[in-house]
Amino acid sequence: MNVGTWVTRWASLRPRKPALIHEERALTYLELNERVNRLVDLFLRLGLKKGDRVGVLLNNCNQYMEGFLGLSKAGGILVPLNTRLAEPEPIYILNDSGASILVFGGEFTDLVNSIKKQGITAKTYLCVGAAFPWALDYEKSIGELSSQEPELVEPVGGEDPHILMYTSGTTGLPKGVILSHRKTFFNVLNADIYYGLTPDDVVLISRALFHSGGLLVEAAPILYKGGTMVMKKRFRPLEILEAVERYRVSVLEAPATLFKFILEQCDLRAYDLSSLRCCFTGGERVPPSLLKDYQQQGIPLSQIYGQTETSTITWLPLEEASRKRGSVGIPVFHGDVRIVDKQGKLAKTGEIGEIVVNGYITMSGYWGKPDLTAQTIREGWLHTGDLATMDEEGFVYIVDREKDMYISGGENVYPAEVEKLYLDNPKILNAAVVGVQDERWGEVGVVFIVLKEGESMTDDEALRFCDGKIARYKMPKHVRFVKDLPMTAAQKIMRNRLRQAYLETAGKLPESLNQSSG
Repeated sequence: MNVGTWVTRWASLRPRKPALIHEERALTYLELNERVNRLVDLFLRLGLKKGDRVGVLLNNCNQYMEGFLGLSKAGGILVPLNTRLAEPEPIYILNDSGASILVFGGEFTDLVNSIKKQGITAKTYLCVGAAFPWALDYEKSIGELSSQEPELVEPVGGEDPHILMYTSGTTGLPKGVILSHRKTFFNVLNADIYYGLTPDDVVLISRALFHSGGLLVEAAPILYKGGTMVMKKRFRPLEILEAVERYRVSVLEAPATLFKFILEQCDLRAYDLSSLRCCFTGGERVPPSLLKDYQQQGIPLSQIYGQTETSTITWLPLEEASRKRGSVGIPVFHGDVRIVDKQGKLAKTGEIGEIVVNGYITMSGYWGKPDLTAQTIREGWLHTGDLATMDEEGFVYIVDREKDMYISGGENVYPAEVEKLYLDNPKILNAAVVGVQDERWGEVGVVFIVLKEGESMTDDEALRFCDGKIARYKMPKHVRFVKDLPMTAAQKIMRNRLRQAYLETAGKLPESLNQSSG
């Protein structure tokens, strides 16, 4: 199936049903499909061929979804660009992907004009919200073109790629993850099960569409089911609740930090949230106390887990959210998920191993990196690099990233476990733990703490906070209070930079870390 045809089908079945509400402007499925077809006509007139890459630098808007659907129909490949990237990063991604067209928002004109002068593969520019001598006006360009279904030279779908999504690792250059039509189809089939979607559902798009979470976990499933999505450039916590009440949002998936800010900044009792049927969040750093706080408010909040390379891997059924608090759930229906030991054998119940995935939900590979693809996908199994345990009922508990683990006194320490503990402290806004060399123990932990505004804490208070809550070998031995944590564009902690900062202040800076870019 071609992902772009979903909007075609719903335009026929429920033409007047709102497909998308952006900044209070609604587009029906018929209107959205007609705009998508006009965009396809434009792409074809610009010479787009099957397999050509198109960069997209937009905040959340209807034009983003039109590009997603239009490129799928036309056989092009969407290359989402993170709007928070520094100038060298989009240059690398555009050139690495070989994008021939760049669609961008008017607010990014200065950035695009600058990278254009530095030399990128894109030769055609399409601007949303403005017009320039060197860029076509999006609305004007599609305005008079055909709204009829496009006639393509060759069929598109199945294993054909339709997204090339770059992941920002904590070290090294971004990797382009190749996602096929079939992979996205099975991803939405899984979401259909764990969200229990119907055409009457309304989903709020809280994450940026340039991330897998926003595009493939939130937006694509509701499009497939013919429901309605609500989006804007960026939602503040208060605006989330206002939108839920106004549009009768039934499904809400959001980062744990956003759910945390909602509790801290808003009075949930002041809003009618009765339409919310399910709420999900993801990540290994979700504090169990956050899940408990929402359950006490009468709002079911559960966890899902996944990666760009696979989208959702596990989900925790809402009815188990309280009993299995802290678990990321059970494997998705469409996909084979296992936890294996170092020898590749199934890990025993409660034993820490690596999560590996097989089936149609996995990526096709990394763009232009066959060696890295072969390292990641071995004998058909995609190795996630994430460590976890599984209990006797088959529920998965994330431990940490394999590369983040350090060994103290011969014992494995997983920073995410310690960080979740610190995130439960009411004075702490954020925390990160890294391992550093130690003459006695081999390695010990350093905790970097960002305090909430107006709060104070001593080093001794911070270190003693863990006492009695975790094993002593897991307790950090050093603490640093910082204003913020260095993060990648994908909001991953840059642990190498934290380690480097500690070693610099300790006067012990190995040359290898000094040269690290984080």
